[in-house]
Amino acid sequence: MTVFLASDPYILSGLPLHPLLVHATVILTPATALAVALAAVWPAARRRLGVATPIAAALVAVLVPVTVLAGLDLAAKVGSTPAIQHHGALGLLLIPWSIALLLAAVAVHLRERIAGRIRRAPVATAISVAITVAAIICATGTMIVVVLTGEAGARAVWGGIA
Repeated sequence: MTVFLASDPYILSGLPLHPLLVHATVILTPATALAVALAAVWPAARRRLGVATPIAAALVAVLVPVTVLAGLDLAAKVGSTPAIQHHGALGLLLIPWSIALLLAAVAVHLRERIAGRIRRAPVATAISVAITVAAIICATGTMIVVVLTGEAGARAVWGGIA
């Protein structure tokens, strides 16, 4: 029997919060990762996106752990299966990736300022390249983990339906 208490912070209008948050997470996380990657490799995109990319990454860095906590709460209420445990483990793995994405977004946004303060061109270029590579790795890793997590969650919920 599922128990949802009125004072439960992971319930909204009688519904578990996790499935509601998942929709925001599944849209905002890959979109932000794509924006970080584009800003890292394309100066025009970096100028147009401006501070929106680090702000979106900050939202993702907050949204992901809240979604995970709501998911852990829901799993405790409905019971755990191996599929739910797998989905939960992947969800937990998304937390450090979302933090790395935030750091990469900030570094990409500040890249010109960072490189501009260094007087030696080879060092500035090396830092710029390192920021680009790190941003692409963080964006790619985040997108992979969010897709794997979502796929595992969908299988956990809908896998038994043919």
